[in-house]
Amino acid sequence: MNISIFGTGYVGLVTGTGLAELGNKVTCVDNDTEKIEQLLNGIMPIFEPGLEELVHKNYSVGRLNFTAYPEDAIRNNDLIFIAVGTPSNNDETVNLDYVKNVANSISTHINGYKVIINKSTVPPGTGELVKKLISSRSDEDFDVVSNPEFLKEGAALDDFFKPDRIVVGVDSERAKEIMRELYEGIERTNQRVLFTSVINSELIKYASNAMLATRISFMNELSRYCKFIGADVKEVARGMGMDSRIGSAFLQAGIGYGGSCFSKDVTGLIQDAHNKGVDLSILRSVDYANSDQKELVVPNLEEKLGSLEGKTFAMWGLAFKPKTDDIRDAPSEIIINSLLHKGVSIRAYDPEAMNNMREKFGDLIYYASSPYDALKDADGVLLLTEWNEFRNFNKKKAKELLKTPFIFDGRNIYNPEELRDAGFDYLGVGRGSLKKELTKILQND
Repeated sequence: MNISIFGTGYVGLVTGTGLAELGNKVTCVDNDTEKIEQLLNGIMPIFEPGLEELVHKNYSVGRLNFTAYPEDAIRNNDLIFIAVGTPSNNDETVNLDYVKNVANSISTHINGYKVIINKSTVPPGTGELVKKLISSRSDEDFDVVSNPEFLKEGAALDDFFKPDRIVVGVDSERAKEIMRELYEGIERTNQRVLFTSVINSELIKYASNAMLATRISFMNELSRYCKFIGADVKEVARGMGMDSRIGSAFLQAGIGYGGSCFSKDVTGLIQDAHNKGVDLSILRSVDYANSDQKELVVPNLEEKLGSLEGKTFAMWGLAFKPKTDDIRDAPSEIIINSLLHKGVSIRAYDPEAMNNMREKFGDLIYYASSPYDALKDADGVLLLTEWNEFRNFNKKKAKELLKTPFIFDGRNIYNPEELRDAGFDYLGVGRGSLKKELTKILQND
């Protein structure tokens, strides 16, 4: 098939490359001429494992191309994906300006039947908005389809080629058959593709992210209670996950979720519902709990260590999750700001995200050349992103480099007893010392 993808961000680039790998001819469009020039020269705007190699491969054989000019991309292709950003407005509603701009461009250059596929995360009803924008300026025949993305950063190519599900919202049989043909190369069972209405498809994306965010925030709130009573939230989660009705996914407590999806989608859904007179009180609590979790890190450090002024901390991890360089809404940014305000020096290391963080903080923090470089003469290490290279570190070497052998495990990836036996002072999230905390409770009684 001949396909155009509007937007060369995370979703657009992965989707376009994946469709090209399946044998389609794909043109990726972006109004950022500098980004297009970089892509034409083989320079990736994002880090995603395996993506660079696949882009180079498909570009070299002519199945994948990049342009800043929309006219030919619209006229010469039958399927047009909208994969542009939908950032939050100041009032936390969803900004649809980029989606509208693409729709207006399509209405100007459409020259025959097209299937217009919305891949961007948009509020329910956006498909109808796109349809009205195009039909108000053109008499050409077209269908609007909702095909939300479910790509996890760090595993996006696996998610594209081996998806849990493909959701397609359609209102016509013609578009349905075209979409079925498009995805038949990766469809392995009849259950893998769900055809539904456009508005159902739009809401499925929001509801999925909201549910995952709810599970994370629930465990983060529970971790605070675990800390007080001396329970271990990791063991609690393990016991909960053994219930087949609950399952173990997204039950890990930590320092809060980040990234471009969960926060934006939760607040976007809250505001869209509010504007329609519906109060999503559970999701309001989810959003509050997540924001609060990020703000609690520094107070917990102060409770453990006393005044932080003049201390130096190593920071392992800056990205909001491993296998990405994405720092959007990352807990690390809030923690860095709070620590700097307290007079703390920071020695940070992340395998991929340091350049992005340098754009925000400049020389206010030190960017280490390795995890061990970050530890030199530090008063402790703060584990904020669970990159694999941090999991099995050399404990003897770390103790020699650190001024004080203290570890804050913001992702609960370590065994507390192993670290304590190795001579480290350990602080996790919701992993209290039962004997110590019960003694406090009995004394208070």
